[in-house]
Amino acid sequence: MRDRSNSGKKNSFIWKIAIVVLLLVMIVFAAVACARKAKEDAAQDTFEQLAEQTSKVPLETDEPSSEDAQQTEEPSEATEEPADILAELGVPIPEKEVDFEDLQENVNKDIYAWIYIPDTKIDYPILQHPTDNVYYLNHNLDGSSGYPGCIYSEDYNVKDFSDPVTVLYGHNMKNGTMFAGLHRFTDSEYLKEHPYVYIYTPDGMLVYQIFAVHSHSNEHLLYSKDYTEEIVMESYIGAIERERSMMSVENEAVEVGADSHILTLSTCISNRPNNRLLVQGVLLNGE
Repeated sequence: MRDRSNSGKKNSFIWKIAIVVLLLVMIVFAAVACARKAKEDAAQDTFEQLAEQTSKVPLETDEPSSEDAQQTEEPSEATEEPADILAELGVPIPEKEVDFEDLQENVNKDIYAWIYIPDTKIDYPILQHPTDNVYYLNHNLDGSSGYPGCIYSEDYNVKDFSDPVTVLYGHNMKNGTMFAGLHRFTDSEYLKEHPYVYIYTPDGMLVYQIFAVHSHSNEHLLYSKDYTEEIVMESYIGAIERERSMMSVENEAVEVGADSHILTLSTCISNRPNNRLLVQGVLLNGE
């Protein structure tokens, strides 16, 4: 009887130890999850503060002197300003201004552009790391690792958006931030209400009109492809057209040709790790 009693006490003690260990593990996991959530919230707060700083900033309009006015008379098509081109197309111009010098000096030197889609959460700086193409997939503005990361491009693209095809990447965050909002463009009515993507650079503003929203494989769109070759660009546009039957949304009224400049916004699709959602726009102004 005494052996059985001792055995029972030993088993009881082991179970108590196991429960304590389990509780400690749960506490550690909870603490890690809370810390990760706090870091994600802090990163998003930073993005929102930066976006607020760029919003509703009146554009500077210095009145030209009479001498300047004489020198700028008789404008030609060759010197037509991008803003004039957009006005002719009926494209609204947001009241937004980005101070890249301040962003690069005080936030992150890898910031080189800004993406903005009015009335959406997509209002973020764009970064490109000088040596690691996937660095900003899992690093934040302050260099800390983890989500939400940043909106970024790879060094397959130059940073002035002059490439025939430019690809920007961002996470599909569960809280609807970063590029999660791209999934809303699978609704044709939503696309009609948000047809333009605005890209701000130190040299000015570029506007793209969305012409296609569709899922695609996880194929790298830029690796080993030279879209400056007309035949390659034509083949790519043909591939987009062939996928029309699988497209979520398309705008056939937008013209896209071999001489077009295409902006592709890419994000993940939940539960489909081998696919990406692509939102593609064609440049309306600039060269």
